[in-house]
Formats: sequence, structure tokens, C-alpha cells
Amino acid sequence: MKAATYLAVDLGAESGRIILGTLDDQGLKLTEVHRFANCGVRLGDHLHWDALRLWGEIKAGLQQAGSQAGDSVQSIGLDTWGVDFGLLDASDNLIGSPYHYRDSRTDGMMEAVFERVPADEVYASTGIQFMQLNSLYQLYSMVQANDPALSIARRFLNMPDLFNFFLTGEKANEFTISTTTQCYNPVKRAWAFDLLSTLDIPSHIFGEIVPPGTVLGQLRPAVADELGLSAVSVVAGAGHDTASAVAAVPASGQDYIYLSSGTWSLMGVELDQPLIDAESLAANMTNEGGVDNKIRFLKNIVGLWILQECRRQWSQRGFDHDYSQLSRMASEAPAFGPLVDPGDDRFLAPEDMVAAIQSYCRESGQAVPDDKGAIVRCVLESLAMEYRWVADQLDRLLGKEHSTIHIIGGGSQNQLLNQFTANATGKTVVAGPVEATAIGNILVQAAAMGGIDSLAEGREIVRKSFAVDTYRPEDASAWDQAYGRYRQLKR
Repeated sequence: MKAATYLAVDLGAESGRIILGTLDDQGLKLTEVHRFANCGVRLGDHLHWDALRLWGEIKAGLQQAGSQAGDSVQSIGLDTWGVDFGLLDASDNLIGSPYHYRDSRTDGMMEAVFERVPADEVYASTGIQFMQLNSLYQLYSMVQANDPALSIARRFLNMPDLFNFFLTGEKANEFTISTTTQCYNPVKRAWAFDLLSTLDIPSHIFGEIVPPGTVLGQLRPAVADELGLSAVSVVAGAGHDTASAVAAVPASGQDYIYLSSGTWSLMGVELDQPLIDAESLAANMTNEGGVDNKIRFLKNIVGLWILQECRRQWSQRGFDHDYSQLSRMASEAPAFGPLVDPGDDRFLAPEDMVAAIQSYCRESGQAVPDDKGAIVRCVLESLAMEYRWVADQLDRLLGKEHSTIHIIGGGSQNQLLNQFTANATGKTVVAGPVEATAIGNILVQAAAMGGIDSLAEGREIVRKSFAVDTYRPEDASAWDQAYGRYRQLKR
């Protein structure tokens, strides 16, 4: 295999990075070129993304990567978090700053939608887990507010589609990111126009949906000149970061659950067809698009966001601990103390995460953790219990027991949580690779550009190129007892 270079732009809700991937007969090698912070910006009463700053960071990273890799760069691919979007006007100008999914404008919007379309009908049309942050409820909040931005909008672009437009001038809605919106019908494989029409959301703003791996074209001439990257193609890869991460799961069979672990934890399996029925609705499972026309049947879980917010608060108070220090504190705290349900609404966007944890414990009649180690242990044990809750649902809904959980992404570095997950679920945990999202991004590009033949070949490259760690279940009886307490909290 002749060596080829691909550039992955990976934007997460906490940070972004540009990664250079070199693929040859020896495997895939990653080089991080540029990393930058990403966070919401509060303007008045609302929370936004600073899309123009992110665009500047993307260009800076691509320019650095081009300087390093030169003419060997084959293509660029971009992925981001889900649901958020930008709107373009008739002149293709961005209307305002895209809203952050944690903005309060969606408060009460699910209930408002259900007054017009019953929840079971919304689920039947979209197969998507009910979360107030979904694009559907963001758009409906604009309808309710008679937002003038919606009246002048001519094109809806999710965040990766928006940045691809900045790069190429091409307006395309990529499949995997489109399916996160709850505006897409996975059975009809088209936008859910009937639902959108009923809710007075304008259908003309939704464009053609293209599959992951579509070559959009080359960089705009002005962008290519600015970055020093000529004749470089841009691939609409798996635009949703979790879809990219799942493409990099280093599995060879089908008997596994994936867990993309980061700010959010997304836990599920790959299916050939969506699973939309009364049981999946009751379990609030989601059917999102994947690579190779797969459906990612999964549950969105509020993941390490809870710990990230605790760490941020402690840092503001002068206690700047890294995650390894926090894990050590947790390992030294007593086991099986208080537990919280990570999906409780109070943890979505609290002003004080530590206080939110303590109030939950107090209101549920548990001991209130007051030191950092006990709080972190509470968070990690609770996440492990939630992973068991979801794994049990997946096993039941699919009528089979999955023996292995593949944890991928940044959260796979948390060794204590990995072991807790194995203990809680009774399943073998395989952790890694850490940079799964960038790896999957690169594999989709390589397939689009003819560098590899299939996703199966790509996963074989992942197994050859990146080490993983394996965790076996321990202390089953004690974890089963604690899980009984957790089940009570879920009722």
C-alpha cells in the first residue's frame, strides 16, 4: 500500500483537534497537529457556539497540517457533536450564531410538540430518543417564538455540514448527522416531512441527504490559497462524531456492545434496519445512522460531563486536579456509597454540578457526599450502573446476550470507570482506542478515496495499529446488591 495522508477535523463539545493520519502497509499512524478549547458562549439569556472562532481554529490547524504533510494530503474530513445547526439565508450567509444544545430555549418544548403530535407518533416517524436538546425541539422553539431567523432561512446545515460548506461551498446534509436531529425518518430514509409540516417547521430548508464517504469536491480556491492546500478533496465523512467512533471499533465479530465514552456516553449496537416498536419506545432507545448504511441502535447517556463540570468548579475554587488525580481520590473513597441517576434533568446544565449531586442524594434519602473522592466515586459508580441498565435493555430488546463491551474515545482512558463497568455489567470490557473518532473519520476518508476497500478492512487496520486494554468482571455479588439500589432510583 502506498502511503497516504488524511486530515481529520474532530470537533467535540469540550475541545477540537486536527489530526494527521498516515496510512501505509504498517498500519495507521496519528499525529495531533492542533488542539483547541471549545465551549459555549453566553450572550444575553442564551448559550451559543462561537462558530467563527471554531472556523478560525480549523483553518489554523489545516494550515499547520499542510505545512507538515505537503502534497501527500489526499483529503479532509470533519466530524462534530450532534443535533446543533446553522441556518443560511438566500445569499448563503450564516444567520446569527448557532445555539448550544444546552441552551434553555428548549425547556418545555418536548411537551409543546406532544400537544400537537403524540409522543408515540413522533417516535414512530423518527425512531429517536426523546431529549429536549434534539434539533426538532430547537426548531419548534423558533416556531413558537416566531423567530425571524426561521422565516428568512433557506438552508439547514448541521455543524459538520456547515463547516464543510465553509470549506467547499457545497451544501449537503450528511446522513449520520442528519439522523441525530429527530427530523429524519429512518424507515423511509428521508426527512420526516409530514411531522415537520404538522409542526409548521419549513420543509424547504432541508436539503439532499448524502451518505458518509461522499466526496464533496475540492477546497474553495480562496480557502486553498489561504491554507496552502491545493487540489485537496473534502469528504463528507461520518459527520456525527459517534458514527465516526463506531466505525473504529476494533471488533471482528458481532457479539459486542460499543460505548463511545466522553462528555456523552453513547451505548449500543449496529443493526441493518431500525428497531422502532413499543418496547424500544418504552426504553427510549434511538436509531441513528452509521457507516455502510448501518443503524446505530443506542442510548444517549449523560456521561463524563458530570465529572467534567465538577472538575471545572473545583478548578475555579483553586483546586486544579487532573482526571488521574480525581480517579485516585475516588479509588480511595469507600465503595458503594450514594448513587445518582445520570439522566435526571438536574444534571443537564446546572449552575453548580456538585450541589446538584448533593441535592439528588439528599432528596433520595442517601448519605450526602461532601469530599471530592466520595463525589467522584459516586459519579463513576453511577455511570457504571447506568451502563448496566442500558446493556440489560439491549440484551433484552435484541434477544441475545452480548459478552463484550468495547469502550472507545477519551473516556476509555479512565481505568477505574472501565473496571467499574466490567464489574457492574458482568461483561468483558475492551478499552481503546482513545482517538476512535479521528480514526473512524480517517477510515471513511480512506474508503472514499480508494485507500481501503471496506469498513471490515479498516477495523482490521485498527486492530493492528492500536493497543487496547481488557478488564474482567470482579466482585459480582457486591455489585449486584448495589445495582438493586440503583434500580430503585430509576423507578
